[in-house]
Amino acid sequence: MARIAVIGVPTNGAGTADGVALAPTALRNAGLIERLSHVADVLDTGDVQFIAPSPSRDEKTGIIAPKTMVSMIVGVDAAVNSALEQGRFPLVLGGDCGLLLGCLNAARRLYGQAGLLFVDGHEDTYPPHQSPTGESADMEMGFALGCHIENLPDTLATMLPLITPADVAMLGVRDAEVLKSEGVASLAHALSVRMVDDGALMQGAATEITQASLAYIGAGQRRWWLHTDLDVLTVEALAAVDYHQPGGLSWDVLTQIARVACRTEGIVGWDITIYNPDLDTDGQQARRIIEYIEAVIRG
Repeated sequence: MARIAVIGVPTNGAGTADGVALAPTALRNAGLIERLSHVADVLDTGDVQFIAPSPSRDEKTGIIAPKTMVSMIVGVDAAVNSALEQGRFPLVLGGDCGLLLGCLNAARRLYGQAGLLFVDGHEDTYPPHQSPTGESADMEMGFALGCHIENLPDTLATMLPLITPADVAMLGVRDAEVLKSEGVASLAHALSVRMVDDGALMQGAATEITQASLAYIGAGQRRWWLHTDLDVLTVEALAAVDYHQPGGLSWDVLTQIARVACRTEGIVGWDITIYNPDLDTDGQQARRIIEYIEAVIRG
């Protein structure tokens, strides 16, 4: 039976305490811990603590509440490190995608530089001052690769880069045209990052594509992390996310990807982000997310 540590990260890159910051509590209240306890040995470690946010965008960094972001990343790093040292599999529930940086740093400390399977509807590679929102969730992949880090706080800048282009494979991204229209270079072109869009995955080869992507990052021969941003789904599958796009994956395809990933040797942890309970008034979508997680862990 899997030994899982559930870690909540109630962060919202908009600098508020609502929206996606409420996701860990909403998922717990919808029965996540009880459901997982039927298929795993589950320890709920509570929520990571960090500096209270502010919605103000910092002029130097171009980021909303950069001190909060750094405090959150350091807290996630410590929580994931503790879980791994206890021999537990960290299941990190956001909040938004900036938490990925803390996850990768904890994995690197214990195992050396980790690979990354990045399942997301967006590349998350905006230069901070070009981001339309200023939210760290627009930028974390760029930071992880060492891009656009010149004005970051020292605590974070000295941590980066966390991965190289050869360490990461990206699945489900579908914002290439938006990035092009805004003058932001896609990682596929700028750094030759391996990238498979949602259309290819929805054509019936999700298992094979996932296996090939894991082989590319060396899964099975090294340690690696799984990141899942739920906005990789279609709006019909999950409407409770802040930034809607055309296209996306079905729940079945996303479950296929995660099942293949979690059965592949070397995985050290999994984060799930971007569910917004404020857009899920009856809790139905929270229950669907829990069904997804349970189905993957059971497998």
